Amino acid sequence: MSQRFQRLLLIIFSLLMVSIAIVLILLNSKENISYFYTPSEIINKDTNNKNIRIGGFVEKDTFVKVSSSLFNFNITDNNHSIKVIYNGILPDLFREGQGAVIEGHMLKQNIFKATSVFAKHDENYMPASIKNELEESGYWNKNY
Repeated sequence: MSQRFQRLLLIIFSLLMVSIAIVLILLNSKENISYFYTPSEIINKDTNNKNIRIGGFVEKDTFVKVSSSLFNFNITDNNHSIKVIYNGILPDLFREGQGAVIEGHMLKQNIFKATSVFAKHDENYMPASIKNELEESGYWNKNY
């Protein structure tokens, strides 16, 4: 085998291995990427009891605390809303009118059983510990 042919085989083998690695990465990420849907997208989609995420705003005047750990509220995208039933502890930033992403599955049409609730904060949010440090050091600005 000549030196030229060996280099050609090495290049072909390397390209083959890189191609296989890229295909495996793409196939794996296709199954593990988790996007959220809006309520308008969910209403027109057949979910078949799949675990999905819904993102939107907690609709005003819909939050009901049934018991110490059971909550009902509506999530909306200002076009459609879906009733959410959640049994667990809500995040500290969770409130009406605030953005949230809810993970779970559809029970019936427009009723969603949540397993996890993730509250989203706006760009002005600052953790209390950082705020306290800024106030103590004299760098606190009320426009933060």
